[in-house]
Amino acid sequence: MTKSVAKLPFDTAHLQEIAQLILQEAAKRGASQAEVGVAANKGFSIVGRNMDVETVEYNQDKSIDITVYFGKRTGSSSLSDIRPQAVRDAVEAACHIARFTDEDPAAGLADKDELAFNYPQLDMGAPWDVSVEQAIELAKKCEQEAMSYDKRIMSVDEVNVATTQVWSLYANSLGFAGSMPHTSHNISCVLVGKDGDDMQRDYAYTSACDPSLLESVSLVARHAAERTVKRLGAKKLSTRKVPVIFFAEEARGIFGSFISAISGGHLYRKASFLLDHIDKKVFSDFVHIEEQPHLAKAVGTSPFDGDGVLTRNNVFVADGVLQQYALGVYSARKLGMKTTANGGGVHNLIIRPGQKNFQELLKTMGTGLLVTELMGQGVNIVTGDYSRGASGYWVEHGEIQYPVHEITIASKLQDMYCGIVEVGNDVDIRGNVRTGSVLINEMMVAGN
Repeated sequence: MTKSVAKLPFDTAHLQEIAQLILQEAAKRGASQAEVGVAANKGFSIVGRNMDVETVEYNQDKSIDITVYFGKRTGSSSLSDIRPQAVRDAVEAACHIARFTDEDPAAGLADKDELAFNYPQLDMGAPWDVSVEQAIELAKKCEQEAMSYDKRIMSVDEVNVATTQVWSLYANSLGFAGSMPHTSHNISCVLVGKDGDDMQRDYAYTSACDPSLLESVSLVARHAAERTVKRLGAKKLSTRKVPVIFFAEEARGIFGSFISAISGGHLYRKASFLLDHIDKKVFSDFVHIEEQPHLAKAVGTSPFDGDGVLTRNNVFVADGVLQQYALGVYSARKLGMKTTANGGGVHNLIIRPGQKNFQELLKTMGTGLLVTELMGQGVNIVTGDYSRGASGYWVEHGEIQYPVHEITIASKLQDMYCGIVEVGNDVDIRGNVRTGSVLINEMMVAGN
């Protein structure tokens, strides 16, 4: 695959020169190893409300992160000023810090044979040929169509249109230098609905690396309006244990917690409920979870990880059994293991979908709770305790009956994972985690 990103709005040659200058300066000052990460981004975001432009924000930033090693001692610094003296000062600061830190046996660059010297050139998106004026018109069109959908749509909280081009580089003193361009584009619409004394808020959005994959503003407006109107008349529930479906865009968080629990940082600190769980059953038998870092035009696509290691497909769960952890170079050394090319996180986590669509998933559940929004951060990776505020819909006989709000759902992640009954085929591809809606056999729902 080849890059589809057009000429970048950055002087990438100059930034590459700065990266090499940093590595040279580190060596002059006695560093045994050094690495540098450079990120440059350019774009804009507009926010509209009440058929007016509330904000127009342009961004054009550069950031550089420097890490030096004096044996097993480490020092780091960062800067955004790329003038030569500022760069030299930042290297000196990192070297100064390293001289006073304790030795860490796990510190250092990846082994040379692990580095992605021949990394693939991946399709990571395309620029969006849209001007600020055109983006403003898109926002106004979205607002007009949302407001005309239903008389119960009281107001538009905001419409946002944003586009960004990013170029990033990682280089180190072992001779590796890798760069990649990627893009991100978004349209979102947040509405407020009113029926009598009841007011509710909901939203819809589209997000993609390639503008040709964005939904139209008309579709975003309609989805936002439909969701907002459906929320009107929300009720509370009495406390009960029931099956729960996590709508696809909320199901991502369940698997995000799983990745946190198998990530090296939590593991070597012994702060994960999945410590020492390799080759143990952690999900229902049919669950399969893997990483596909080279997907074209996907949010998490990357040819190499944050350590410069070549990314690869990783199977984390097969037949419900944990196959491996997600490790970068440092955490792998701390655990006496090898890196899985997950320095900085996973890239395009894929939860294998089942055969049932969303409506069939509701029929399978019969009676229970459909969660469409979660609030709060009540997830404990150490113990697996899960408790979050939620809203959504009460379901009976496989049909949505009425909206619900002001409830809390609770369980343990261990029980939720093993209690997965189905994963729907309504896969949400807008994020780094790709999953369909998920039906869990039972959770505690706390209401009145």
